Amino acid sequence: MNLKQQQQKQQEVLPMVAAGMAAACPVRTKLLLCSALGLALGVLATMSLIGSSSSYTTTLHGLFLPPADAAAAMNAVQDRQQQPPPAVQEEQGPPPAEQAMIRWPQSSPPPVSTAASIIGSAAAPPPPPSAGVGGFIDVDDDEALMAMAAAAPREVVLPPGASSPKLAFLFLTRWDLPMAPLWDKFFAGHLGRYTVYVHTDPAFNGSEPPPASAFHRRRIPSKEVIWGHISMVEAERRLLAHALLDDHANARFVLLSESHVPLFDFPTVHSYLINSNQLFLESYDQPGGTGRGRYSRRMSPVITMAQWRKGSQWFDLDRALAADVVSDGVYFPVFRRHCKRSCYADEHYLPTFLNIRRPPGAADNRTLTWVDWSRGGPHPARFTRLEVTVDFLRWLRSGAGSTCMYNGRNTHVCFLFARKFLPNSLTRFLRFAPKVMGFG
Repeated sequence: MNLKQQQQKQQEVLPMVAAGMAAACPVRTKLLLCSALGLALGVLATMSLIGSSSSYTTTLHGLFLPPADAAAAMNAVQDRQQQPPPAVQEEQGPPPAEQAMIRWPQSSPPPVSTAASIIGSAAAPPPPPSAGVGGFIDVDDDEALMAMAAAAPREVVLPPGASSPKLAFLFLTRWDLPMAPLWDKFFAGHLGRYTVYVHTDPAFNGSEPPPASAFHRRRIPSKEVIWGHISMVEAERRLLAHALLDDHANARFVLLSESHVPLFDFPTVHSYLINSNQLFLESYDQPGGTGRGRYSRRMSPVITMAQWRKGSQWFDLDRALAADVVSDGVYFPVFRRHCKRSCYADEHYLPTFLNIRRPPGAADNRTLTWVDWSRGGPHPARFTRLEVTVDFLRWLRSGAGSTCMYNGRNTHVCFLFARKFLPNSLTRFLRFAPKVMGFG
């Protein structure tokens, strides 16, 4: 209450007090009271001019006016009655940062809330790694990533309502995926039975595939890969780690390249891999300069010449072996130190690791990817658009002139995929896929 309001209040109250006293007292008493009242009014007016915050003013207010607390309460009630009721605000949801769902691996602790961190910041656990594009764990340190993946379940864990395990397709590419339209037709209609992971050069800045594509936001945090270098094995382990962490229903892990194409429809591929009692990885002993000649004696005694193996890098692994690969802290460090220059780690690490860690017969000593090495040289033959014909595709689907064993039986279905096909061959595959391969 300001000074003017206080004075006005006093003027209203004092005449009432004086009138009441005049009605009940004789004339002489009235004169005395009027004198005293006049003196009090004079003192009160003087002190009010000096300042309403003075202790004297407070004392005089207590004599003639309600206490300050009571007056304030009365004013507050009046103010509330005069003010319009506040507008009803609609309940708002959490901010966008809280609405976004980040998928963390089950082995990692959940993020600590702000309130919890304020109450006990000293005992709060460290926050989990941030999620990159597609929700993948964005960890720059490969060793930390492998440790997290090694803690993932080694057995397949199906979510509620799922009827079968998933196939994880691991694409190790240089840049883009020219065969993506063909693969999208291969995956169409089978959502929930597969997952896709793409490792490409970190400098690649191509456009993101459309949301309807199986490759939309499936690029994992990647690093540079050099052909024939240990970095190729590092990329393979990175793909396996993300596939293990991302989905515990992933049962089989297939490594592919940007020049791969499927030879059969998805149901055939899924049944072939899920129902197999073996995994598919080449691992053989090859004398000569391209086999044993690549072995370094500095790998001994951890890896001996007798354990050294060779094979194609295009593998199919089960979940248990994939977990063994990402948790390998014994053999991979030896390869990283001593498999250099003409060693070609991608052709020797997994075959040697399988030979050491799995008993004989655990894997069918073959690859599911057909390539043509008949022309010689360090790289297989490449196929252009005109070389892709109906007869050629049927020949590949029937085993490319050979037979193989599947679950103890002889079969002509030996290759589920083939490479290396140039981008200009895509139109031929899109044309022949419905007629020959059963999809599209």
